[in-house]
Amino acid sequence: MLLVHVGLCSLLWKGLITELAPRFRCITLDVPGSGLSGPAPASPAAASDAIGRFIDRLDLRDVTLAVHDTGGWATMAAVGAERSRAERVSRVVAVNTFGWSPRGVLRLALLFMGSTVIRELTVWTGFLAWGSATRFGVGRHFDRATKRAWRRCLRPHSQRRFLHHMFAGAAKDRATSQAAERGIAALADRPTMTVFGRFGDYFLFRRGWRRIRPAMTDVTVPWGLHFPQSDNPALVARTIIEWRRNASAAEPTNAAATSATRSALSEKK
Repeated sequence: MLLVHVGLCSLLWKGLITELAPRFRCITLDVPGSGLSGPAPASPAAASDAIGRFIDRLDLRDVTLAVHDTGGWATMAAVGAERSRAERVSRVVAVNTFGWSPRGVLRLALLFMGSTVIRELTVWTGFLAWGSATRFGVGRHFDRATKRAWRRCLRPHSQRRFLHHMFAGAAKDRATSQAAERGIAALADRPTMTVFGRFGDYFLFRRGWRRIRPAMTDVTVPWGLHFPQSDNPALVARTIIEWRRNASAAEPTNAAATSATRSALSEKK
């Protein structure tokens, strides 16, 4: 299982990996410029390219993708950039994420959060680094040591800025959005599961996924917020394991599914 979040730190997958490790070979990464990676220019294209090269260099096969937030968009773009990558993916778990061109309220929110004022405010106050480590972020099941490690990931100002550059890029980078939509179309016949917190789907991502994946499996985490995989990792892991066991008979296949996805994405435009 390849777990991808782009913007903060891959440590947010800690609880879910702990639960899944007995059944899955779990791999995650911090793209250059984020998390525990070294400083690097922040751009959606560079993040997507790093994810794609990561998949290629490790020669990953039969991959279950678990993607969160802008990590879904960037990972779909990585798949869409190279046709052979789709063949490596067997399933998709979309955790409070999107994989299409941002429009409407979502695009406005990305532009707002990616603006210079908001970026520098969160960088210099450290509010996001502190707040995201609480029970309202990734920290509901973190012990003190893990919370300290999380905040260390976000201590450098360059790392704090990275997320906001990704927000702005997601709103403006049309080429990466087009690659993401190609990636979603290429994976149209793969079993897909969405995971949302009960109070976390404020951009109606579930509705977007339902439109392009009518037969998807949908999971709601009670009392979950923006990071449902951190709010209840045991529930999410158990659901993934059961779903993976039974998914092959539940999803649409090949040409019909691909056609339906392309049609839905065209309607979004």
